[in-house]
Amino acid sequence: MIRNTKAITGSCYLAMLFLGIGGAVVGAAARNIGLTASQIGLILAMQNVGFGLAVWLTGALADSTSKTRLLLIGSLILGFGFLAFYVNPNFGVNLGVMFIIGIGMGAFEGTTDALLFDLHEARAAYHININHFFVTFGSALIAFYLIFLEDQWRVAMVQAGVVILLLAGFFALARVEERGAPQESYAMRLRAIAASPLLTRLFIISVVLVGADVGAMGILTTYLVEARGFSQTTSKIAMVVFLLGVAAGRLVIGRFADTPRIPRMVLALFGASTVFFAVLFGLNLGPLTYVVAVLAGLSMSAMLPLILAYAGAMYREMAGTVMGAIKVAFPVGGILTPFLMSVVAGALSLQWAVLLLPLSMAIGFLLMLPVAGAQRAAVPVQ
Repeated sequence: MIRNTKAITGSCYLAMLFLGIGGAVVGAAARNIGLTASQIGLILAMQNVGFGLAVWLTGALADSTSKTRLLLIGSLILGFGFLAFYVNPNFGVNLGVMFIIGIGMGAFEGTTDALLFDLHEARAAYHININHFFVTFGSALIAFYLIFLEDQWRVAMVQAGVVILLLAGFFALARVEERGAPQESYAMRLRAIAASPLLTRLFIISVVLVGADVGAMGILTTYLVEARGFSQTTSKIAMVVFLLGVAAGRLVIGRFADTPRIPRMVLALFGASTVFFAVLFGLNLGPLTYVVAVLAGLSMSAMLPLILAYAGAMYREMAGTVMGAIKVAFPVGGILTPFLMSVVAGALSLQWAVLLLPLSMAIGFLLMLPVAGAQRAAVPVQ
C-alpha cells in the first residue's frame, strides 16, 4: 500500500493535468477534426453534462467515502474515454464519448481538492491553486503538442489514455487517513448550503466565470483563424500563451492568498479580466494578440481555485460537500455560455458571440462587489 503524502499529492496534480487535457482537446484539435463553431458548443455542452453529474456525486461522497477509491474509478472512466475519442468519425457517437470523458473529469475535479484539504489543511489555498495550475498546464500541453502532431492528434489521446490507466493502478494502491465523516446527513448539509447567501453568490459567480473560461478555450483558435487571419499553427500558439498566462498566475497569486484577502483578490482579477478580454476579442491587434492573450490568462488565472479555497475554509467540516456543490456551477457555466455563443454565432456572427466573454467578466465583477465589501468590513485594517 502507498501512504506517502508527497506521492499522493503528486498523483492529484497529475490527475488534474489530464483533466486539463480533456478540457482543452476540443478547442486545440477542433480545426484538425473539422468541427464548426456550433459543433464545438454542442460537444463542450455534452462534456459538461457528464462533468456536472460526476462532480456532484463525488463531491457528495468525498466527505464520507475513500477519496482514492473515487479517483480510481474516475481514472478508469477517463482513460477509456480518451482511448475512444474519435475512433469512430460519427459526431453523434463522439457526443456520447465526450459525455464519458466529462464523467471522468468530474470525478477528478470533485475529489482531488477535498483530498488536498485532508493532506495539507494549513496550506489548502496554496495547494488548490497548484492543483488547478496543473489543469492549465495540461490544457497548454495538449495545445502545444498538437502544433507538432497536426493530423496525428489521435496519437496524443491514446498516449494520455494509457498513462491515465497507469494512474488508476496507483490510486488502487494509495491509502490516506480519512477525516471523520460529518455528523449531519447529506440532506442536512445540502440544506445548510442552500440557506447560505454567501455560497449561493459564489455558485452564481462560478457559473459566470467557468462559462467564460470554457468558452474562451473552446473558441479562441477558431476565432483567430476565422476572424483575425491566423493560421492553425499561430492560433494554437496564441492558445498556448493564453494558458501559460493562466498557469503563471496560479503559481504566483496562490502564494499570496490567505482567507481574509481572497474576496478582494478575486474582485481585482475580475476587473482586470474584463478589460483584457474586451481588448483580446474586440480589437484586431496583430502580433500584439499574443501579449494580450497572456494578460487575459493571467487576469483570470487564480479566481476559481481562490473561490473554492475560500468556500472550503468557511465550511471546513464539510469542505468536500461545499466545494462539490460549488463545482456543480462548472458544468452549468460550461454548458450555458458555449450554448449561448453557439446560438449567437449561428444567428449573428462569431464576432458577436465572442463578446459574451468580456461581458461575463463584467457581470462577475458586479456580483463579487458585495462579497469583497462585506469581507473588508469584517476584517480590521492592520
